[in-house]
Order: sequence, then C-alpha cells, then structure tokens
Amino acid sequence: MGPAQLAVARMPAGPRSPLTRVGYVMFLSRWFQVPLYLGLIVAQIVYTWRFMVELAHLVHLGFAGSPPETTIMLIVLGLVDVVMISNLLIMVIVGGYETFVSRLRIEGHPDQPQWLSHVNANVLKVKLAMAIIGISSIHLLQIFINAARPAITDRELLWKTLIHLTFVVSALALALIDRIMAGGRPLQGSNQGEHPADRPQEPRVAA
Repeated sequence: MGPAQLAVARMPAGPRSPLTRVGYVMFLSRWFQVPLYLGLIVAQIVYTWRFMVELAHLVHLGFAGSPPETTIMLIVLGLVDVVMISNLLIMVIVGGYETFVSRLRIEGHPDQPQWLSHVNANVLKVKLAMAIIGISSIHLLQIFINAARPAITDRELLWKTLIHLTFVVSALALALIDRIMAGGRPLQGSNQGEHPADRPQEPRVAA
C-alpha cells in the first residue's frame, strides 16, 4: 500500500447522513423479536409439562388397568404430536433467531444442529412446512383411528384429508421454488457465473 493510500485510509470518516442513521435504527429494531422467541421458549415449557401429564396418564392406564388398545394408541399419538410440535418450536426459535436477529456463535459445539450451518429464510420455510406436514399426519391418523365413532363424520374426514394434502402441495411448492432460486444464484468463488473448473489453470513452477 502506497503513501497516498495510507493517507486516505487514515482519514477520519465523515458524518453519517440521516438516512444512514435511520437505516441503522431499523437494523437495531430486529432485537424487538427477542421477547417473541423467549415467549416461544415459555410455550415449549408448557408443552413439556403437558407431555409429562399425558405420560403419567398413559403409565396409570397401562399398569393400573386394561384399557383398549385404541385408547393407548391415541395417547401415544398425542405424545408424538407434542414432541413434533416441540421440534417445530425449536426450529422456529433457533433458526429464526439465527436468521433474523443475531448469530448464535456456536460453531464447533458438539450439539450444533447440522441444518443450522446452512439455514436461511427459504430453508427455514421448507423445514417448517415439513414439520407441519408431520403434525398434520399425526392428527389425520388420530381421525382415521376414531373414524368408526359417530362423532367423526365423512365430511370432517374429507375436509381434514384435503387440508393435509394442501399442506403437502404447499411444502412441495416451497421446495421447488427454493430449488429454482438456488439454481439461479451465481456460484461462490466464480467470476461472473464462470465455474471454477472452467478457468484455465495456471502452470505450476517447480521449487
């Protein structure tokens, strides 16, 4: 770096424009989302308590009596439903905070989720859609098990099946859109879309 460049680098930065200050305040507004994620942590605590209550009920029925197998199955599906909703909350809390608020800085931690290293808004939406499909599948299976009961009508069964299929189509559409957008992005480390393998290799000089 020459003397002229050093002089330019040492020059004090000029005053910030009002637009720059407004933009910085808008950037700081992302911290207003922190109470929202803390509220989701409280919701996860509530789901944990509900899981333990349902588990105690299952243990009481399993060892203190002889309930029908359908009843046990429905309680187990309810427990699986709580776990899947809890997983959905974790993805929203961790992935949303990492994407929209601040870096978690847990690189190298042995418990770091594999999907967190490449998470972005599009990936997060696809994963959330897949989690919602799993939750909807559990609810639909519960409806199928109770289909013989008079309370479950054919109309309700049809509509819930259509809603589940809507979730599936929406997830496929999100995944397809993300794939199309990923295919249109320029490769990292390339020069104006040129693939690194297409560049002419420089001759190596023996030492």
